[in-house]
Amino acid sequence: MDVPRVEHNTSSPTSPCVDLKNLSLDNIQLCDREGTQSADSGIAEMVELPVAQEIRISNITCDSFKICWDMEPRVRERVTHYFIDLNKKENKNSNQFKHKDVPTKLVAKAVPLPMTVRGHWFLSPRTEYTVSVQIAAKQSGGDYAVSEWSEIIEFCTADYSTVHLGQLLEKAEGIAGRMLPFSVFYRNQQKEYFDQASPSYRSREAHSDRMIPSVKDNSGSHGSPISGKLEGIFFSCNTEFNTGKPPQDSPYGPYRFQIDASHLFNPRTNLYFGDFYCMYTSYHYVILVLAPEGSAGDRFCKGRLPALDRSDNRFLTCAEREDGSLAFHHAQDVVLEVVYTEPLELSLGTVEQIRGHTLMSMSTVNAKKDPSCKTCNISVGR
Repeated sequence: MDVPRVEHNTSSPTSPCVDLKNLSLDNIQLCDREGTQSADSGIAEMVELPVAQEIRISNITCDSFKICWDMEPRVRERVTHYFIDLNKKENKNSNQFKHKDVPTKLVAKAVPLPMTVRGHWFLSPRTEYTVSVQIAAKQSGGDYAVSEWSEIIEFCTADYSTVHLGQLLEKAEGIAGRMLPFSVFYRNQQKEYFDQASPSYRSREAHSDRMIPSVKDNSGSHGSPISGKLEGIFFSCNTEFNTGKPPQDSPYGPYRFQIDASHLFNPRTNLYFGDFYCMYTSYHYVILVLAPEGSAGDRFCKGRLPALDRSDNRFLTCAEREDGSLAFHHAQDVVLEVVYTEPLELSLGTVEQIRGHTLMSMSTVNAKKDPSCKTCNISVGR
């Protein structure tokens, strides 16, 4: 069941009373653990309610969870309401775009346990929370007896599911635009990245001409299942409309590795949709994953990411011509970030210095998604 929100001034587990909508504070009394009753309670016979024990969290998604605890049958028969105190656990990796003014004190009528708590307005994906429970019983005359707060339990919400990613995919398809031809993938870096003698980059093997995958950063949607987990090498493929060639500017460095598209994208490569986001600008980004069939990256993506038809999708296609050669096209109206999941020899391509500028303001490294954009957000935690 969906649990409704309550007023902002609801007290925390440090307070014995919960101020709930439509319930007066005068009508809610804390059960006395010793069996005595409050002098001003107005209750003829106080019902003693024990503290909820053995709190258990299960079936966690990006915006819901199930909660359960132990109650004796005689207690269960008397309980009329559950009070839930849900708070985001503050830490250095917390979601910076979580709304600060969202109430986290929840009230629900007593239902069979486990009970589902669901709500994208107060739950974000990949976020640590604490939860505590009170149980309450309505007394004659409208008063409420309330237990002490339970122990505090910690849990972390999950990534976007394939259902949520499917919703993002549908939104991205709506703005992808027409398809333009391209022939190369490219990757820009500083000169040191391509220097054999430089150990400065963990995505390069020391004294080797091979680029190796590194773990994707936390840019994009907060619930993306590839952030901080999938290993790969980032490439671009967008071209300039007027030249049909890669742009001369880059936010990542003045040196560019360029490789024929067929080395990364061919009939033996699987294509997956990874994310759709923006960074408070008019530019929208789509992350795609290229994984050779049967590779570690391919196994990671299966079941986690929506698979795309390599020859028929709105973002990146590889189709065979009549003469057996491959034709490649990319979407015009979104910036594609392509993650290739396997090591790659530099000898398969070329490294050259570009003539344009290094536009650092366009970098997406650890970039946070705009949670207010209606184009690229869905109705779950951002």
